[in-house]
Amino acid sequence: MCKSLRGLNRDCSTHQTQLVGDLKGPVTTHRKLGNMSVIEKLNEEVQHQGEIITDAPGSCGVDEEQAVLFRQFSAASSDWHREITKRLTKKVDLRLLPMLMLMYMLNFLDRSNLSQARLGTLEYDLGMTGTDFNLATSILFVGYILMQLPSNLLITRVSPSVYLGVVMTIWGAISAAQAATRTFASLVICRFFLGFAEAPFFPGAIFLMSSWYTRPELALRIAWFYCGHSVANAFGGLLGAGALGNLNGAHGIAGWRWLFIIEGSITVFSAICSAFILPNYPATTKWLSPEERAYAQWRLIKDAGEVDVADASSIKEGVMLALRDPRLYLFTLLQHASLLSQTFQYFFPTILQTLGYGNIETLLLTVPVWVVCFLVSLVVTYTSGRFADRSIHIICLVLISVAGNIIVVATLNNAARFFALFLLPMGAVPAYQILLAWVANSFPRPLVKRSACISFANMIGNSANIYGTYMYPSVDGPRYLAGGSATAADALLVAVLAIIARLVLQRQNRKLAIREASESDELQAQPGSPTTTTPVGFRYML
Repeated sequence: MCKSLRGLNRDCSTHQTQLVGDLKGPVTTHRKLGNMSVIEKLNEEVQHQGEIITDAPGSCGVDEEQAVLFRQFSAASSDWHREITKRLTKKVDLRLLPMLMLMYMLNFLDRSNLSQARLGTLEYDLGMTGTDFNLATSILFVGYILMQLPSNLLITRVSPSVYLGVVMTIWGAISAAQAATRTFASLVICRFFLGFAEAPFFPGAIFLMSSWYTRPELALRIAWFYCGHSVANAFGGLLGAGALGNLNGAHGIAGWRWLFIIEGSITVFSAICSAFILPNYPATTKWLSPEERAYAQWRLIKDAGEVDVADASSIKEGVMLALRDPRLYLFTLLQHASLLSQTFQYFFPTILQTLGYGNIETLLLTVPVWVVCFLVSLVVTYTSGRFADRSIHIICLVLISVAGNIIVVATLNNAARFFALFLLPMGAVPAYQILLAWVANSFPRPLVKRSACISFANMIGNSANIYGTYMYPSVDGPRYLAGGSATAADALLVAVLAIIARLVLQRQNRKLAIREASESDELQAQPGSPTTTTPVGFRYML
């Protein structure tokens, strides 16, 4: 019976009740039937067929006990909902966010520590000249892109906690292995496989969070997750200063090699811990009570019209649903442009060094920049969720980044340039955080389609880092006129694409409103997605 009820994925509230399933027949869609709720109707049909709904992992995830709980949730008061939501999200936040933040901090540290190692004797020791550093930076993203889509589809078929822990262990070992390189070629090989191993984490983490949080909640949680990026830049500067300043030559090992050893070792240890700390999905999380597990699923049904069911559709079906959705390509281009506007961060210490400070002072000066960026991220992502807005926030933020780029290339005044270096990440990074939530919100269900959309957008988006790393060659210092001008123009493109995306989703919302007004008995499939439906009242966030 559970297989035939795989479509139990619609809103079960008193005003938004809907069931999509296959009760040994064609797919049918029900609204509230007179005085009988959809769950009561389900129970009646179950009893009529003499079958019992089970709660096996990977199945529809709704048993008789949950059906009773769903009815209670629909009838509960708003005060009760606030109380249980607060209790549930607190539990999930404490188990999910700190670990993901730490993992992302180490992910970005292991990816970007090359820029700090450059301030040591890296290039001299490995005989690097010309654009060798740019190649070593960009080659990581070739491996990163190749593994994006396969890895995020695989995560829908295995336990996310174990999968992310394993890949983290692998990339930590490769990161530490960079300390043993003796030639530029060996460094390039390590960087390629480092990108290959790191690829599953970022889209996998976004996917996992979107399986727990509702759309209004997701943006702020992504900001807390993404703060690992800002902390990595701040902590990376401190760690780099310590390794290059105090460990250089210790036991006959160069400071930049110690940097790789220390960061790689921390990553491996944290990876082992993550496999035991991270949750998987609401239906299979043992540290939640049965009521909390049911409520966690009910929240997703109410918010997006469907609970996450791993086997609700095959990988092929999910990919085809994603590729047939034209909005995917618009959001992919938007994410690509947004990531391109952030490529300055791989050269941030180098750009900051043009102010005339020494290596250690330069690394320490990166710390306040990223601390401020983190604080701004928390504020704007909170307001983005509070006011259910994505596009306006993104547009305003990227314009701040445009102003920063213009100041950097327009003057050599140290005070003005240092101020502008605050504006660069303050605008580009929070805008990207909100964009990540927008992508996940715009492709809510089914689970495999959402996973494919997130990984596809991230895959094509990160290709910007392959050529974007050549935008700041050392010969262009100290102004970096070409790179700064191109980044400013790209940030403007992000603003234009955000406006277009807003208009497209506004049109989709009007279509949903018209369809709901004209269809009294049945909700039709969403255009272009024949097996995807939306619940009554669902609207895309703008």
